[in-house]
Amino acid sequence: MADNEPTSLTPTSIGIRIKLSAMMFLQFMLFAVFWVQLPIYLDAIGVAGMQKWLIQASMGIGCLMSPIVGMIADRHFASQKVLFALNALSAVLLLVASYTSAPLLLFAVVLIFMLIYMPTWGLTNAIAMTHAPAEKLPQIRVFGSIGWFASRFFTDGAIHIFKMDGIDGTVAPNIPLVIGGIVCAIGALVALTIPNTPPPAKGKPASIVDALGLRAAGLMKDMNFAFFIFASILVMFPFALYWSHFGSFLSAKGFGDVATSLANWGQFAEMFLMLLVPIAILKFGIKWTMALGMLALTVRFGAFSIAEAYGGDIWIYIGILVHGLIFGFFFVGGQIYVDKKAPEEIRGQAQGFIFLTTFGVGLVAGTLAYGKIIEVYGWAGAMQSAGVISAIGLVLFALIFKNEFGGKEEAQAVPAGDAPAAAIEGAPAPTEEAPAPPAEAPAADDAEEAAAADEAQGDDDE
Repeated sequence: MADNEPTSLTPTSIGIRIKLSAMMFLQFMLFAVFWVQLPIYLDAIGVAGMQKWLIQASMGIGCLMSPIVGMIADRHFASQKVLFALNALSAVLLLVASYTSAPLLLFAVVLIFMLIYMPTWGLTNAIAMTHAPAEKLPQIRVFGSIGWFASRFFTDGAIHIFKMDGIDGTVAPNIPLVIGGIVCAIGALVALTIPNTPPPAKGKPASIVDALGLRAAGLMKDMNFAFFIFASILVMFPFALYWSHFGSFLSAKGFGDVATSLANWGQFAEMFLMLLVPIAILKFGIKWTMALGMLALTVRFGAFSIAEAYGGDIWIYIGILVHGLIFGFFFVGGQIYVDKKAPEEIRGQAQGFIFLTTFGVGLVAGTLAYGKIIEVYGWAGAMQSAGVISAIGLVLFALIFKNEFGGKEEAQAVPAGDAPAAAIEGAPAPTEEAPAPPAEAPAADDAEEAAAADEAQGDDDE
């Protein structure tokens, strides 16, 4: 860990916090403002079947670029300039997509957008934790949740103020894409106001591993970190059932007309629960904070299983409202853990790596798997299997994962970030050298003799 890296006791100025919060607000609003309504647009222009699925799956594919973008920010350009460029390009691509109706061309445009946009989730985390203590990330990241929740109201307000047509899927269904492009452009301008975040590894030797943004994969030499990655991918399987297929589940339960509004209550609860993450880390440690998120995931699918088997809307509401515990405590808690483990020079790559493994590999695999499970076993089988996987993951995590900071069990031996650096470079662990014994003071008699000799020498010189 760098000497000048913020700690939990380092104050962050109000001006910087406002800028970082605005960055998070816009970065998640610009996505939510069109992503939730994207299926309506696809239906309206006649995109269906595998073509529709490929477009919706492009989000996970876009995460593949996250480590490379993180490497660019770590080694070549200031992070706020990288964010500006990505948001500006995203604005252009969303505006192009809004006037594209050919399925193949639309897939190409949306895929390029995702390859450019999805890495910004890790990049904004890295920027925030450069200018504020990692433990304070939830207090900044919560504005992303606020932006997501406010996206629908923002869209409806824009339609009313500028006299646009509706977004009911029959008239001008491309409006959310247009508004998304506008928010992207605003986000690009806000990125230029963020404090300078220079590349910490600029000018340092690089290899092909660095060029591919995979230096952070070396953190998996630490077995605790490797298990964390395994647990994160495992959690993404049931999480993908909610993220990718929940709208269809709500439609099957008779909530089709209000599916989006109903699901948004999960983000509403997240706005408040996210603020409890720093308190939980301080009191329980990072391990049990993330475990609480996994417990909430188990509760979610237990509730959905009951709703599917016995009915009762209350169970669906419970499964939705625990979203803040799941996302805030496990996923944001995990992002804080990654930042603590990663050396400063690969901070951006490390955040990109966790998004690659979770919202990339895990989300795509989980979406595919549960698409087939739903087809074969129905919603009951899908919800029950997700609950079982969540419970198994929770037990394994509680038994195997070691707490490394926060709470009463906080590790004191090695500051976070120092040990992984040696592991990544393949260097031997530093050894401690015994301090040299202090020089003995001359005895009093020796001191007097030395003074007398000096005085005699002075008399001879005269």
